[in-house]
Amino acid sequence: MTALGKRNETIAFEDGPMPRYEAVKQFIRSRIESGEWPAHHRIPSENEIVADLGVSRMTANRALRELATEGAITRVQGVGSFVAAHKGSTALLEVRNIADEIHERGHAHTSLMTLLKEEVATPDIGYALGLATGARVFHSIMVHSENGLPIQIEDRFVNPAICPRYLEQDFQAMTPNAYLTAMAPITRTEQIVEAVAPQLWECKLLGIDRNEPCLMIRRRTWSDAGNVTTARLLYPGTRYRLEGMSQ
Repeated sequence: MTALGKRNETIAFEDGPMPRYEAVKQFIRSRIESGEWPAHHRIPSENEIVADLGVSRMTANRALRELATEGAITRVQGVGSFVAAHKGSTALLEVRNIADEIHERGHAHTSLMTLLKEEVATPDIGYALGLATGARVFHSIMVHSENGLPIQIEDRFVNPAICPRYLEQDFQAMTPNAYLTAMAPITRTEQIVEAVAPQLWECKLLGIDRNEPCLMIRRRTWSDAGNVTTARLLYPGTRYRLEGMSQ
């Protein structure tokens, strides 16, 4: 069996107005809509689509890229593509991978990890993760930049019981958000948005003045196994905005 089903399976491409990438999209959507590929099911890679359906890499790439933009699948750099779970939240509350957002704008994403270590949970962090005060937690602080300009500080605590290998990951190749979403698919999210004044250390990491207004998202996520992570995401107000759209 191949990744797409029967060996040497191909699409019967017909002469007409439909481009090949659209035919590939329809083929993948049919598997999703039939329930054969449920939420979080791994989608075949570009290489597998090329080999199994007999299309070009450009065709396979465009099909997967457009399916991701349309919300049918999620793509995790270095891990693969997965069937997206149906969500009722607005775009403002959607848990997006910031690297994907930047790449979709045609810009370059870079990141700098400033802290990655094991700590003991304070009362606040323990409560946020459903753990006892003093329990083991993983703590990371990362600065995300768009075309070299810092736009987000990601201050995150992770439950080691759910993602025990978090500290071993190469977060230059994959963001913490992408890794955690792939390892522990989100079933529930809590987000609080506030306007805040940045702390001095945050100003230094973002390269902003103390009087720069910032947007902050406090986010907690759960998987089937429990509370996975709690994060504080800080954005300079003059460089980033949050948008919502009714669906």
